Amino acid sequence: MPLALLALAVVAFGIGTTEFATMGLLPQIADGIGVSVPHAGNLVSAYALGVVVGAPVLTGIGARVPHKRLLLLLSGLFVIGNIASALAPTFGLLFAARFLAGLPHGALFGVGAVVASRLVTPERAARAVSKMFLGLTIANIVGVPAGTALGQQLGWRSAYVAVAVIGVVALASLACFVPHQPRGRQSGIRHELRAMGNKQVAIGLATAVVGFGGFFAVYSYLVPMLTNLTGISDSSTALVLALYGVGMTLGTLIAGPLTDRALRPTLYAGLALLAAALVTFYFTVHSTVLALVTVTFIGAMGSFITTPIQMLLMAKAKDAPTMAAASNHSAFNLANAGGAWLGGLAISAGWGWASPTLVGAALAVAGLGLAFAGGLMDRGSRRSHVITSSGTGTSAQAAGPAPAVPSTGGSAGSPQSPQAPGDRA
Repeated sequence: MPLALLALAVVAFGIGTTEFATMGLLPQIADGIGVSVPHAGNLVSAYALGVVVGAPVLTGIGARVPHKRLLLLLSGLFVIGNIASALAPTFGLLFAARFLAGLPHGALFGVGAVVASRLVTPERAARAVSKMFLGLTIANIVGVPAGTALGQQLGWRSAYVAVAVIGVVALASLACFVPHQPRGRQSGIRHELRAMGNKQVAIGLATAVVGFGGFFAVYSYLVPMLTNLTGISDSSTALVLALYGVGMTLGTLIAGPLTDRALRPTLYAGLALLAAALVTFYFTVHSTVLALVTVTFIGAMGSFITTPIQMLLMAKAKDAPTMAAASNHSAFNLANAGGAWLGGLAISAGWGWASPTLVGAALAVAGLGLAFAGGLMDRGSRRSHVITSSGTGTSAQAAGPAPAVPSTGGSAGSPQSPQAPGDRA
């Protein structure tokens, strides 16, 4: 792995740790600040709100800033947000600090994905992006349990100090290893916003919100499902979540090469398999062994679809991919909130602890439908382009032979422009 990709993975590791460790420390935070646990749970929402707001706003503000410098500035803000979290004396200030810590989240992933894709050849871009995402999945295996244990032993503030230290390491790694990548001549907030108006970008973001909503409808209630239905003890849930993290890591590793080979089929397969896994969990949740196998597979499919969605948005935004890539993480957080809300409605309606699995499956199928709709629109636009190109080529033949165009696998006699690997459907 190039050292620059490793530096980006360290950034992702720190983000994943600070985002999810808070959930495991809510009792300690509530006791230390003097609020109830449900009230302390609003800190998770504060961070998510920061992600949703910060992704488009900070990406827009930094639209003309060179990528490396922007990564350093965003990482510095990440460190400040976590130091402020560790020092906050009251719940109100802690809420503000968690919002501040969440602001650079989406922009860091968005800019990082663009930088990662440009560190390698185009046919390996998705693999590079997936390696950055490995930091996020490894955080679920190592960072979150370690941060939770540290907070339980030394106090919850120590966990945020540790995350700030990770942020400093990430900042130093970015400064040392990430090469300078100048902005294009057409960079700027207007150019980025114009790319966001692309219908394919809008459909891609909708796919992320709805499809990932299915994933979070189950993930949000995974622990009570396992304790109430599977019979797993509270003390064992951490190991189960680590197993879930292993599944996420495997899914991320597999998704990169497949996305480079065929983007849309990889996305279709991931959403279909996620829906199938969620339905399967409805029936296997009462068996310990089968439930653990299914949970691992759900984790794998949840992370599997991250890479193709990210690459799809970057491809359709064309030469202004940064805001689209960053907005994807706003979409993920909207999916988190919406999926958890719908799963909770099913439980509150008396449908049982297993009901979020069916809600999640329905959302995954709906996401698959949106992805198919985007694919059909894509084919229609390409067909129009081929017809137009064929007509132009016929006229050009009268003037003399045209330069040869490299074949991309199209049928004989149908001229096509070279296609970026990340845009294959």
